[in-house]
Amino acid sequence: MNTISIVPEHFFQPLAITAGEITSKDICLLTQDFTAWLKSIFSQEDTADLIKARAEFVDHILIKFWSQHHLDEYQISLIAVGGYGRGELHPHSDIDILLLTQEKTDKDLEEKISSFITQLWDVKLDIGSSVRSVKECLKQAINDVTIATNLMEMRQIAGNEALVQQLLPLLNEDVFWSSKAFFIAKRDEQKQRHQQYHGAAYTLEPNLKANPGGLRDIQTIAWVAKRHFSAHSFDELVEHNYLTQNEFFELLECQDYLWRMRFALHFVADRSENRLLFDYQAEVASLMGFGSEGKVAVERMMKRFFRTIGRVAELNNMLLQHFEQAILQEHLDEKIIPIDRDFYICNNLIKIHNPHLFMRPVKIMAMFLTIAQNKSIEGIHSQTLRLMRNARRRLISGLVDYEECRRIFIEIIKHPNGLGLAFSLMHRHSILWAYLPAWKDIVGQMQFDLFHAYSVDEHSYRLIKNLYRFSQPEHNHQFPLCSKLVQRIRKPEVLFLSGIFHDIAKGRGGDHAKLGAADALAFCKIHNLNDHDGRMVAWLVKYHLLMSVTAQRRDISDENVINEFGSIVRDEAHLDYLYCLTVADMRATNESLWNSWKANLLEDLYFATKRAFRRGLEKPVDMRAKIRENHQQALSLLVDIGKVDPQQLSLLWNEFKADYFLRYSPEQICWHCQHILNHDRSKPLVLISSKPYRGGSEVFIFTKERADIFSATVSLLGMKKLSILDAKIITSKTGYTLNTFVVLDNHGKPLEDNYRATAIAKALTQKLSQKTHIPLPIKAISKKLTQFKFRTQVSFVKAPAKNRTMLELVTLDHPGLLAQIAQVFQQLSLRIHSAKITTFGEKAEDVFTLSNKENNALSEQEQQDLKEKLVAALD
Repeated sequence: MNTISIVPEHFFQPLAITAGEITSKDICLLTQDFTAWLKSIFSQEDTADLIKARAEFVDHILIKFWSQHHLDEYQISLIAVGGYGRGELHPHSDIDILLLTQEKTDKDLEEKISSFITQLWDVKLDIGSSVRSVKECLKQAINDVTIATNLMEMRQIAGNEALVQQLLPLLNEDVFWSSKAFFIAKRDEQKQRHQQYHGAAYTLEPNLKANPGGLRDIQTIAWVAKRHFSAHSFDELVEHNYLTQNEFFELLECQDYLWRMRFALHFVADRSENRLLFDYQAEVASLMGFGSEGKVAVERMMKRFFRTIGRVAELNNMLLQHFEQAILQEHLDEKIIPIDRDFYICNNLIKIHNPHLFMRPVKIMAMFLTIAQNKSIEGIHSQTLRLMRNARRRLISGLVDYEECRRIFIEIIKHPNGLGLAFSLMHRHSILWAYLPAWKDIVGQMQFDLFHAYSVDEHSYRLIKNLYRFSQPEHNHQFPLCSKLVQRIRKPEVLFLSGIFHDIAKGRGGDHAKLGAADALAFCKIHNLNDHDGRMVAWLVKYHLLMSVTAQRRDISDENVINEFGSIVRDEAHLDYLYCLTVADMRATNESLWNSWKANLLEDLYFATKRAFRRGLEKPVDMRAKIRENHQQALSLLVDIGKVDPQQLSLLWNEFKADYFLRYSPEQICWHCQHILNHDRSKPLVLISSKPYRGGSEVFIFTKERADIFSATVSLLGMKKLSILDAKIITSKTGYTLNTFVVLDNHGKPLEDNYRATAIAKALTQKLSQKTHIPLPIKAISKKLTQFKFRTQVSFVKAPAKNRTMLELVTLDHPGLLAQIAQVFQQLSLRIHSAKITTFGEKAEDVFTLSNKENNALSEQEQQDLKEKLVAALD
């Protein structure tokens, strides 16, 4: 850090004590000019100098006001604490100050203090102030480690020096905070903070300060060092042999990058903000010099960010363990358990005998196999971690180049505990990166969207951990089917390897699934897997998206869809592997978007395909037999309920077309019919299921057919904050619609509140009873969504039925989207037969089955007209 001020003198001249009184208005104008100056030099100056410059500028303002309020005439001291005490202020950082007083203060001083602080607020400084005596400071700090930490970083700005000299020696006594108690408090504080982020550093909108591996983790190292060694900077830790010179520079480099991001973020947000929200990311990336291409620039910035916090987290782990051994275990006997000539266990941590062991790279891999083989190991000893880090940096090629490393890697993957702690440590300490050069490319690779919650490597790691969890009987209750399948699969390593490679080609351009499949096949060959296993891994990587796309975007009650899917999957072995991989993948992409609807869709597709395999794909289902079966089962259910007139039921069923009995289950037919038979047809019938259907709530509508029924329904359901996932639109021979919408509430769950369900049914009945439906106003797109720029894509694919057209639509998701689409269909007099509504973060990918008003497939001209209308309406 530059010891010479970089602040131009003209900013300080009006703040000089001799310059005469200055008003709050003048200070506000001066601060605006200073902030503009900071921003103008941001790209040229070191961030450390900018941070120091702002602290220096604020010092001058406080000293000036201190003098103007005549506080220098009293026995009181002005002290900077916290980050301001360290001389570190970002553009909108809180300014924490302590006014240190004698035991008693008179009314005149209290008024001057109040006036002083009020003026600081008047000039828009975010002041956090406390007024305490020396005794009060000690009393509060002893009971609160945060206050103690702030006092440890105190720096006098103005006022009585004698009071400061009274306090300072007391802060170094054990009665204040012993080194041991302080370390435990800060370690526990960090653990609690990390747990708030579920241990995930690689989140979509990270907190630069509080995230694991963020600035707070760097500060924790500094605080513990300061308390134990009285060290005021990281270079003093080098003198104490707790930090090597290389680690010192690495820590400074990481801190500088995080500081720079935070400094830019404050400029963009124009307030104190530590969360790197989507709204700010593109502008922050541009300000930091990553370019103005938006998505690409953000991904560059975030890739470096994620790699940086990974390095910080590793250094933090290593150094805090060093401190723990020095502070807590200094006088304790080490608990030693021998393993072999290379490794032993020291206090449940793996440690090496020979500091030169990792000169042979194969020993790095051997250590992780040893961890898998010994359940009593809880981590890597800090001395061993340092040696491993140094060895990892010396590698000139991937560990995969060594035959013995390849053998050990496969042994780890095959070991019952290999995907547990051993694999987690390999991921955390960049050994996967060191082993597979292709993995290095995805480390920190972020996708600028709302769907992928993690970087590609973190997502892949979580997918593999999900698969491993399926193999552990203690987790059977969470995903029973997946657990059953993985635990009976003869070679689970095939599944684990497909998880490693499924996204490994992301960011290269081209089809990542095909590229990844080629990588996987090559990997399996050099690792001596047999041809069958290698082809299975490659097939799973190539088709890892097939099942989720089929389940969410196609009508899986259609036997043609099942047969088409089955013809690609080929047999039950491929189906078992693919189902488990798909569930693990979807859950690892974004846990908040996983719900019972998706779980049920995948499970239904799995069992439908299994039945098709056992029947034989070449033997299609007899549709007439299926209709007869549904007839009979529904009739049996209705008879059991009682009070059903067989003659009336027969007349009702004569109104329905055959596809009604194909597209609904006997239970659904029974539910519909018992209410239709007792309903006054002069008004709409709206039913909401009390039991979930595939994890969602069914909204069933029976009413006289009108062109605007679909539009009115989706409009109202959207207004009620319900997500529509699926729609079946059937028209009877007598001109009535039998529509079903599957919905979830805004928490991703079916409607469980009967009162709310009744209210929605009533509102929908009223809406559909109106002679004309007035479209509800479309809400403005949120600021977060405006960050995403992509054009609406409309394509048409062949539908299973000759008189139908399938429309695939990809566009920016926003409130009222489905209502807008429905209005376009209505304008063009198109009939909707089904809809599959899928949202991937900010992107909607919907599939509609349509026909024209003559109930025929759309002509080329009709398709073109529809495409133009949709693009015009949505873009």
